[in-house]
Amino acid sequence: MDKKDPPPRAVPLSIVILAAGQGKRMKSDLPKVLQPVAGRPLLKHVVDAAHSLEPTATYVVYGHGGDRVKEALKDEQVTWVLQAERLGTGHAVAQATPHIPDDQVVLVLYGDVPLIAHATLAELLTLCGPKQIGLLTVILDDPSGYGRVVRNGREQVQKIVEQKDASRKELQITECNTGVLAAPAKLLKKWLKSLSNDNSQGEYYLTDIIAMAVEDKVAVNPLVARNAVEVLGVNDKAQLADVEAAYRRQIARELMLAGVTVVDPARLDVRGPVTHGSDVFLDINVVLEGSVKLGNRVRVGPNCVIRNSEIGDDTEVFANCVIDSAVIGTHCNFGPFARTRPFATLGNGVHIGNFVEVKNSQMGNDSKANHLAYVGDATVGERVNIGAGTIIANYDGVNKHRTTIENDVHTGSNSVLVAPITVGAGATIGAGSTVVNEVPAAKLTVARAKQVTMENWQRPTKIKK
Repeated sequence: MDKKDPPPRAVPLSIVILAAGQGKRMKSDLPKVLQPVAGRPLLKHVVDAAHSLEPTATYVVYGHGGDRVKEALKDEQVTWVLQAERLGTGHAVAQATPHIPDDQVVLVLYGDVPLIAHATLAELLTLCGPKQIGLLTVILDDPSGYGRVVRNGREQVQKIVEQKDASRKELQITECNTGVLAAPAKLLKKWLKSLSNDNSQGEYYLTDIIAMAVEDKVAVNPLVARNAVEVLGVNDKAQLADVEAAYRRQIARELMLAGVTVVDPARLDVRGPVTHGSDVFLDINVVLEGSVKLGNRVRVGPNCVIRNSEIGDDTEVFANCVIDSAVIGTHCNFGPFARTRPFATLGNGVHIGNFVEVKNSQMGNDSKANHLAYVGDATVGERVNIGAGTIIANYDGVNKHRTTIENDVHTGSNSVLVAPITVGAGATIGAGSTVVNEVPAAKLTVARAKQVTMENWQRPTKIKK
């Protein structure tokens, strides 16, 4: 989200992402690192942050639900490393380090910490050298559950102690370990081999390497995170919601600082990259999913979902619309209560009104479907008026068929166009017609039963009991 060009590095970088946790507190069949934030798995956010640093290699240490995790991120350029037994964070990192050359820097990240910022990681890497470790810490008002960072009288980091192993005095410390650190690979491998599991949890703690570094006179350079939100971990659904809310606030703020009007930042969901022009307006409860492009002066009304779509300059989307995988031109009106299904393309000046659905169709400039219509698998020309209740019947029960409607056609209300047909330019179809054959250009075509009145008919009356 805040990606910049990474600083030039003399030493190659390898990144290890720990993602083997089961996440029992999630109470879910879905592995913890696949729980979604902003429509993407937690782990995907971390992998993206890792890739933004342009490392030589990224290793993901996986365990619980491994096949599902690998399948969900199968397109990512990562090396998968199995942690068959979960014996602690130190043990997890040790599964990846044999693959990493001694002359590299190793950055350790966590698959359940999705909001870690590129700028923070880039700064942390500047604190790591041949005889230096970069350690990311955070100050918390309530440090419960976190390992504490213990410093000496000169404010130098001496060790990290886990809460269950901390003394009463150490529990008063508010500077906490985030788990994120950068260390020289050769030294890291040495320290990992010396880890002991003689602690309250019987695990090999990665954090124990800090005391080892101090003993080896390797400088531990702390970086205190400027924003605690970016180092929040996720262990249960309540924390997942907290991170989701933090992500929403962050993205909404970025959009507003870039000139977008967001009526209520707490009621905007952005679940993918958004590009936009000037003076864009987003009303309450707008959801932007996937890749979304909004042109200049686009206005989006309340309760709209826009997914993988492009909307041109000066187009207004009214309330309660769903736009899915569509390209909409300039100066269009869309909605309210309208929907595009995938692969709809609307030209400039198109009007789509209430309760209209457009699917896999192209509509030319200045065409309109203002009320209660279905346009499916159709190529619609310019200045076409689709009357209220018009249905393009594209499906015969087995296959879909296309309809071509040429320029300047008018269809009457409650007409049905049974594909595949072509409606010639300038044609008019009478209201209530069911058209199954080609419609000639510039003529009126009517296809409906003859109206008959039964003179002697009487409406049945209800017999009283």
